[in-house]
Amino acid sequence: MRRKMRAASLLIAGSMVLAACASDETAATGGGEGGGGGSPAAEELRVGLAYDTGGRGDRSFNDSAYTGAAAAVDALGGELQEFSPNEDASNRGEGLASLAEQGFDPVIAVGFNYDEVIAEVAPQFPETTFAQVDGSNADGAKGENVTGLIFAEEEGSFLAGVAAALKSEAAHIGFVGGVESPLIEKFEAGYVAGAQAVNPQIRVDRQYISPAGDFSGFSDPARGQIVAQGMYDAGADIVYHAAGGSGIGVFQAAAASGNRAIGVDSDQFLTVSDPALQAVIMTSMLKRVDNAVEQFINDYAEGNVTGATDVLNDLSTEGIALATSGGFIDDIQDDVDGFAQQITDGTITVPTTIE
Repeated sequence: MRRKMRAASLLIAGSMVLAACASDETAATGGGEGGGGGSPAAEELRVGLAYDTGGRGDRSFNDSAYTGAAAAVDALGGELQEFSPNEDASNRGEGLASLAEQGFDPVIAVGFNYDEVIAEVAPQFPETTFAQVDGSNADGAKGENVTGLIFAEEEGSFLAGVAAALKSEAAHIGFVGGVESPLIEKFEAGYVAGAQAVNPQIRVDRQYISPAGDFSGFSDPARGQIVAQGMYDAGADIVYHAAGGSGIGVFQAAAASGNRAIGVDSDQFLTVSDPALQAVIMTSMLKRVDNAVEQFINDYAEGNVTGATDVLNDLSTEGIALATSGGFIDDIQDDVDGFAQQITDGTITVPTTIE
């Protein structure tokens, strides 16, 4: 009885949350017929997309998820409904429940912050297909109807570290993490390992914007700028960020100090609107959330989704890569490609934690 009461409260609160967000969230509609014959989406595709902290407009993680979902809906036809959590993210569960209750299927949660939430909500909607970006469900603990879309962030970050070490004139670089967490530590570990593979003596300054449990570090550009500026002032000439929307502050610090930065998730050379910031983005570690989300929706439309499993996106699947926009790493591309090959053939095993 308590479980049923909890489910009912989530549905009621979730409906109120989604209704409140309707005025500032965009529902995209694609043309054409949705789904394929005999597939779960045979009538009309209705995708629910629940964002991580900061919502759409971060020019990074959330925006990449939107790009993939929108591309799938445009191609297949149907509807895309977006949900952004409130400032303290206390309504994540209500938002997911509301999307499912209103008939959106599949429902995709963006970010590891949904770990506990999706494990609670998904079993209440066994007929709805869920996916979680950055959330493993290989053991099925979150529900038989949840697929994990996971990434080998450490592999791309290793290449970012290689590029930074090869391009640094000071043999001194930096890393800014958004929130101290096991996921962001994978970026840090890969970056440090890549830099040290090129130059074992290189100095790598590392700092997180907010501690574990405080997710403001993903949406605080001002703080990101302060942290990065401290690294540049200390002598670093290239700083890599894994800080979501706070990364704009890292770019601003690089521009102000005449140095360089490395973006994350999306090709941030292409997503920033300020030419002064674009000029300092040496490369970006591409975490192809867009491709993963688009492929998942396509698989759903074709009836090819298997729950209680993970889909791994890494260098070998081109789910992870290093951007070349701007031409700033053209002169070291052969070196970068060489390290990438050693990772994919197993010669190099990239660490996921700092030892």
